[in-house]
Parts: sequence; structure tokens; C-alpha cells
Amino acid sequence: MDIATLKALKPAEYEEAADGYRATSDMASTAKDTVENQISAGIRNQLEGETASAALRELKELGKNFHYVQTECALVSTALNGFAYDMAAAKRKLEAALADAEAAGCTVGADGSVTFPAGGTEVDGKVPEGGTVSPSTSLTDPTASAIEQQAVHQHPNPNFGKAIGFANRIGDALQEAADADAKWAPKLRALKADDDLVVSSRDWSDAKSDQDGVSEAGKKYLDSLPQPPRDGSPKDNAAWWSGLSDEERATWLSLRPDTVGKLDGLPSTVRDEANRVVFDETRARYQLELDSIPKPPVNEWTFIAANGWASKVHTDEWMDWYKQHGERYDHLTKSLHGMGKIQERFDKTGERDLPEAYLLGFSADDDGRAIIANGNPDTADHQAVYVPGTTSDLNSVEGNINRMVNLWDVAHAKSGGQSVSTITWLGYDAPDEVVKDARHDSYAYGGASEFNKFLDGLEASHSGDTPPHRTVIGHSYGSTLIGAAAQKGTLNADDVVFAGSPGVLVSGADEMDVPEGHVWNEEGGSDPVPELGRPFLGGDGTIIPSDPDFGAHQMATRSHGHGGYWDPGSKSLLNQALVVVGKGDDVELNPSYGTFGPPGSWDHVK
Repeated sequence: MDIATLKALKPAEYEEAADGYRATSDMASTAKDTVENQISAGIRNQLEGETASAALRELKELGKNFHYVQTECALVSTALNGFAYDMAAAKRKLEAALADAEAAGCTVGADGSVTFPAGGTEVDGKVPEGGTVSPSTSLTDPTASAIEQQAVHQHPNPNFGKAIGFANRIGDALQEAADADAKWAPKLRALKADDDLVVSSRDWSDAKSDQDGVSEAGKKYLDSLPQPPRDGSPKDNAAWWSGLSDEERATWLSLRPDTVGKLDGLPSTVRDEANRVVFDETRARYQLELDSIPKPPVNEWTFIAANGWASKVHTDEWMDWYKQHGERYDHLTKSLHGMGKIQERFDKTGERDLPEAYLLGFSADDDGRAIIANGNPDTADHQAVYVPGTTSDLNSVEGNINRMVNLWDVAHAKSGGQSVSTITWLGYDAPDEVVKDARHDSYAYGGASEFNKFLDGLEASHSGDTPPHRTVIGHSYGSTLIGAAAQKGTLNADDVVFAGSPGVLVSGADEMDVPEGHVWNEEGGSDPVPELGRPFLGGDGTIIPSDPDFGAHQMATRSHGHGGYWDPGSKSLLNQALVVVGKGDDVELNPSYGTFGPPGSWDHVK
């Protein structure tokens, strides 16, 4: 890098190119949404047959292509802006050094050398002569720096020291520009796709590698931008995002989608965009890793004779494989299964008018996290947030997604034309086993603050003309978490529905932090969990939502078992939907419970 090149460089030209790539990314995003949420959704809603299925398969691949283009072009845009930022900083340093040198009467050569004029106190009747100095290695070599400083102090011409300073500043600026060029060139060259039309797991894995590379090179640029609030509230997060420019938002989305996707209070469309990138990159990475692990041996079991009996045991071959690969293989397999079910929900948009899905949270670490909304909660008149219970994880997410799909169907039909969004919130570490784990309240308290922040985030991001009506629904241990959230914070909800609750850590509906008369409970026939959970979560004397003294409205269910509360056509599903759309007056009570609560408190309930 030389002075002429750095002086002639125009960072604005790279910023303009970045704007062009960002515009391309935005167009690809719009095209992806059109393909997935309009064209494909319309086909699913109106057409059937092999031709329709074939068209949907092709459109799915096209949507993948647009999403990949969106992601990669956003990275190119950010890389160009990062390069422009680094080069502009170097150029400003050079221009400042040149201006200061000129003001001091010095002349700068093309090679960065600085010629200084005569000056200083006469020696033997002569003013010390001027001269020329070049940039030194003093900035990186302590010995050279010490020698240089000694020379400056000993030189009779004070302009010598000034010239040394100018020359070193110029050399530093040129080196900074050369380093930036060397740093960014390979990152930009890496941002290219295969010459085919198939977006594979390898492509998405490369996209993650590209993201990491640009992120590393662009640290100074990213650090220069407004940072997310440290431990900020959803309102703080919303204010931060609102204050960013389009370029700054695009940078955060391209380099830190995992950070953006987790921030409660940001628009649901933004969180969905960020989490979809994390989702696709994680799915690709997991699939490639799984493919690299040897498959488990075919001969998993054998029989051995013991005390006259044949016992079934794992083969030595299988045990050796499991010791090396088993736990990781199981995690990858189960996580990919759950991710596949989330993708299936994405692919069902349009069926029976089902709205598009929004991925508001996602992680495959440990048991996994997934927050999936049916319909945009930011524009919905009615929001329902469902917390699943024990054994819920990424592997089993399908059932919890389907429950909220079923609830959306009925709530939408009963809404009178108002918009509804139903959300599956698997945002906590649910107990893994009923007997071993679900007896402990630590899982509930561990997730309570995150749940409260999520609810506050729904309020902060809502863009409708009027505040939404919000219902929280807890199944089994999920109801325990909701109780902990009400106990430890402000439960930002209008109605609470419990289903199959083993206890909610509070002794009455009046402690649930919602208006009086807005706590509802469902206990299906033959559901053993409420009574079995009573001694685990507080002792035999603990009051649970199914008890008359708790003060909850006991809704009719006509469902059986612990998991039937969202079965299509069930009374329990209908009653939940009526609460969700604000029609509690139409809820049917369970006649076997009679009328509970203060006199007149249930007069409005049929």
C-alpha cells in the first residue's frame, strides 16, 4: 500500500456496493416470503393432487435458493461496509498526518518519507540543516523505538523530531490499510456459491463459516455500532433496534443472528429472520456431523445364558460403538428430528388458511429451545402463549406445535374476524422425567424470568392500534412455571388457562396477577397428574387449580387422559379458544364442580 493508492481510494464506493448487495438481499427475502407464504400457501389452500405436490416441491427448493441468496448477499454487504470502515479509518489517519506535516513546513514524498526544513538554535553561527526521514519500525520494535527517541532528543533541529512523528504516522496509516486489505480480500473471495442450483447442507455450513469469517474480520466495525443493551428489558431492546439505521440492522442480522433472535421486544419479523438463519445453519451443521459418524452396528442385541435363563443384552460391538459415538449420535438424531418437525410446520402454511409461522426462538443446545408462533403476534388482536410440561424438548416439539395449530384453528373460527396468534413457548429446560425431575420446582423458577421477559417482549413489539388480549396456557408442569412467573414477577397476561395442572406454587387464583375471574382450569377425565402432582409440589395439603378453594373457573373438557386437552373437536379445546378470543362468557363449565368462588363471581359464565 502506498500514499497515492490510499489517497485515491474512495470508501464511499464500497459503501455504495454494499448498499447494492443489501438491496439484493432484501429482494431475495421478499421473493422467499412470496414463494413460501403466498404462492405455496395458496396452492396448499386451494389445490390437491400430484401436480400440486410437484409444484410445491419445486417451490420449496426455490425458497431455499432465495434464503441462501438473502443470507450470503447480506454477508457480502456487511463485508464491504467493514472493509470501507477500516480503509476510511486508515485514510483519515493518513490525511491528518499529511495535513500536519504540510502545516509544519514539511514535504512528504511518494514513498512516505518526510523532508523537514532547517531550524533550531544556531550552532557555530549556522542554523541546523534540514533533512529527510522515513517511517521506522519503532512502533513494533522496542529497541528501535528507544534509539529513535534518543536521536530525537539529541538532534539540534527540532523539526527532525516532528518529521519522525509525521513519517511514523504515515507509515502506520499505510500499514493499517495494507493489513485491512490483506484481512478482507480472502473473506470477500470466500463469499461465493457453488455453480449449481441446489442449496445443500454443505452450502449452509459454508454460510456459517462465511459468517464467522466476516464477523472476525469486522470486529472493529461491529464494535463501532450501537450495542444491544446489557441485560436490557424488552423495552430497552426495542428502543435499541428502533434507533439503528438500515445498514446497522443489516449488519447485526448478518453477523449476530443468534443474538438478534433472542432479544425479547424486537419485531417478530426480525426475530424470525434471524432465527431462520440460525435454524438452517444448525440443521446443516448437525446433518454433516451426523453423516460423519459411523452408523450403529446392525447387530445391537444378543442373548446370553444366565442361571438357566436367556437374557437380552447389547453386543460388545454395539457397546464399543456407543462408548465412542452414542451420546452425540443420539443428540444429533433427536435434534434433527425436532428440526424436521419445525420445518414441516413452516411447510404447512396455507393449509386450511393456517397463517405463516414465526420462529421467535431457537437453539439445539442440550434439550433444545423452540418458540413458534402461528400468525404474527405483533399485529394480532389476540395472543395465546402455551407452555408445555415435563419431557418437552426439541425432539418432541411436534406435538406441542400441533396443539397450538389446533387451538389457532378453533380460535380463528370463533374470533369474529379478529386476528389470532398462538405460540408454543419451549423456552425453558423442562423436567426430563416425571418421577425423578417433575417433583422439583427448580425447573419452574429457572424458566420463570425468561417467560416474563417474553410476555413483556410481546407487549413491546406489538404494533396494533390497540393492545392485544393475551392468554397464557400451561399444560402439566408448564402450569407450574406460569405460577412461578406470577409469583416472582409481573405476569403480563389478561387470562390464564391451566390444563392437567399438578400445582402452580401459589394457593389461589387471586395470586395469579390477572384480573379477578380470569383464571381457568381444565382437568380431563382419567387425568392422574393433578392428584399425583399434589404431594410432589408442596405436600398433601397443597391446593391445586382443580380444587374449589383455588378459585379458578373449572371448564368442561369431555376429554380423557393427560394429553387430550387439544384434541380436535373436544370441548376442552373449544373452551380454551373462547377464552383466547375474549369470549369467556360463552365458556361451558364442568357441572360436576358446581359454582365456586364468591357469590355472583361466576354469574357471567354459562
